Amino acid sequence: MVNPPPDHHAPTVRRPLLSTSFTLADLNRVRHEVEALSRGCGLDPDEVQNWVIAVNELMINVIRHGGGGGGLRLLLDGQLTCEVTDQGRGFNTARYFPCAERPPLSDTGGMGLWVVGQMADYLLVDSGSAGTTIRIAARTGGTPG
Repeated sequence: MVNPPPDHHAPTVRRPLLSTSFTLADLNRVRHEVEALSRGCGLDPDEVQNWVIAVNELMINVIRHGGGGGGLRLLLDGQLTCEVTDQGRGFNTARYFPCAERPPLSDTGGMGLWVVGQMADYLLVDSGSAGTTIRIAARTGGTPG
């Protein structure tokens, strides 16, 4: 778990705005849907742009490292959140968290979750042999980082 919300619990999810599966072929469609829906949730244009970058990075990570496809849910319950899941083999989260400093680039990437963490209010990661679930919340009313 990284950057938990102040009460250390993710908000209770009540109203999904979007629930979809995706592969590389769906990336543009899903990104545009997330952007359109997020504009109606009270984010200013810069916040929407950062939010879409963060969500896109999560989807790219699923495509590259989580088996080529996954699921995405965009949720609103007082705070805009996104949950991305995959059925990959999981990863050692300790290698990536906590990471206050920008990690170096490598042949396999390595900066994606750091970027997401800079643009989200919180980042929760649950990863194991049955797959990975990552939940982020939109950062509002402030600057990233």
